Amino acid sequence: MVKAILMDFNGVVIDDEPIQMQAYSEVFKADGIDLSEEMYYDCLGMNDRSFVRAIASKAGVEFADEKVAEVVEAKSDAWRAVMEKGIPLFDGVEDFIKRMSNSFEVGLVSMARRKEIDHIFDMTGLGGYFSAVVTADDIASTKPDPECYRSGFRMIDAAHTSRNGYPLVRRGCVVIEDSPPGIQSAKGARLKALGITNTVAEEKLREAGADAVTDSLRDWTAESFRRVFG
Repeated sequence: MVKAILMDFNGVVIDDEPIQMQAYSEVFKADGIDLSEEMYYDCLGMNDRSFVRAIASKAGVEFADEKVAEVVEAKSDAWRAVMEKGIPLFDGVEDFIKRMSNSFEVGLVSMARRKEIDHIFDMTGLGGYFSAVVTADDIASTKPDPECYRSGFRMIDAAHTSRNGYPLVRRGCVVIEDSPPGIQSAKGARLKALGITNTVAEEKLREAGADAVTDSLRDWTAESFRRVFG
């Protein structure tokens, strides 16, 4: 039976993939790199450092570590400037998180930096609903490597065990992801996966291994998860 949910952040909680892409596009342009939509979405699931290196490589450029850090910081500053004007949470996701936290342990597993996630938590007050948070600062690898979801499961298992006195089993934890690398990461960690079509088409999510796919979290309830995932 489902006891826990692990959610991705960008593309699941916050509708900021276009904002991230625009911020990166502006920063890369200063180095003569034109970031196309195809290039951006080919690298979904990577942390910022891996993303910058991948885009530079596609453009035939090699960035030193200092340059990578500079680009990441510049992107983060541009992203934050947009966030200050209003947080683009997906429709219904705030209510979804609050409702699910009444029935399940809810965790966040993201390749975003901790300071970006904390900024959104500070602006929305959602941080208190998550029993576990894994960010790019905590994990050396990047999706589709399963380590981030293995770590997320360990953390949410500890929270569940502390609260209930017995451990989780992997089949009782469902991951919500918007990208094929994220789905692959979840399945590699032997967790069930719900794909959401906020970023890519249903077909791509199913090809990546999603156990179920939805176009919105608005109408999902605890009973829905138990009916679909057991």
